[in-house]
Amino acid sequence: MSVDLSGMFQRRQGRDIVHRWEGNPYITIHDLDFQVSDIHNANAIEFQGQLFLLVTIESLSGVRCIHLARPQHDGVFRVDTQPFLQPSTDPPFAEHESRGVMDVRATCLDGVYYLMYVALGRHGYRLGIAQTASFESVTKIGMVSEPDTKAGALFPKKIGDRFVRLERPSSGSSIWVSYSRDLIHWGDTELVMMPRGGFWDSNRIGVGPVPMETERGWLLIYYGVKDTSAGSIYRIGAAVLDRDDPTKVVGRTGVPILSPRETYERLGDLQNVVFCTGAYLDDRDKLHLFYGASDSCICIGRTTLDEIFDELI
Repeated sequence: MSVDLSGMFQRRQGRDIVHRWEGNPYITIHDLDFQVSDIHNANAIEFQGQLFLLVTIESLSGVRCIHLARPQHDGVFRVDTQPFLQPSTDPPFAEHESRGVMDVRATCLDGVYYLMYVALGRHGYRLGIAQTASFESVTKIGMVSEPDTKAGALFPKKIGDRFVRLERPSSGSSIWVSYSRDLIHWGDTELVMMPRGGFWDSNRIGVGPVPMETERGWLLIYYGVKDTSAGSIYRIGAAVLDRDDPTKVVGRTGVPILSPRETYERLGDLQNVVFCTGAYLDDRDKLHLFYGASDSCICIGRTTLDEIFDELI
């Protein structure tokens, strides 16, 4: 990978399994070459031996777009001025994307890079899907969910000759799985995980990055929300799903792997939020998480598979 942050992570704080990079926040609006209202979350995808980020940025007019961040020689990312994925003015996308596209999860499947993103328009949230071969241009495929569906992530492998995705209906509080043979028509939807009363993820949960295949099954990084009298607290947890049947939860962390503790995670546009949509596993079994903090900056944390597996119940 182009980004080498070895030896620059804080020691474990409290019960946090994820170790923060000492230079956090990693990307803020002050690091951009153009004016924006805010910066939210980032997805990570390896392409031709380099790591690219797909960053959700809110323009001064309040519309969200996806900007590509490219690795530089000095170990940092440079965010492109022009959006890579933006709302379309053509039907049928226009009415569903009028307020923005955001929170993309990119998946490489059979040599094709698919981008599943959240669209926001006059009918609320929907999932859209696009594809790219070069990360120089992108082609939209279609709107692929019912209204009020968010947090869509396409598995990097078919299961039983079908495409598989995880999602969270906005009207609900749980993670579901759906299947498709053509990436357009989805069905056979089943429940995967629910919130747990009394736990840190007691009110609602949703998908984080694209699931990663490990020797124990599909590693799922997810966010959990607990509502309090002072507002909601967003934390990050992990689970392992069965390799052949993702409705079977093999294990789930009893504690969050990352909680909002630092000032940049507790104060911002949305307080007390750590929200991960990007991750990559390097050749040393180090898991790097790119997460949004308080809907106002991008941060990096690192852990290992063993540290996560040790916390599974």
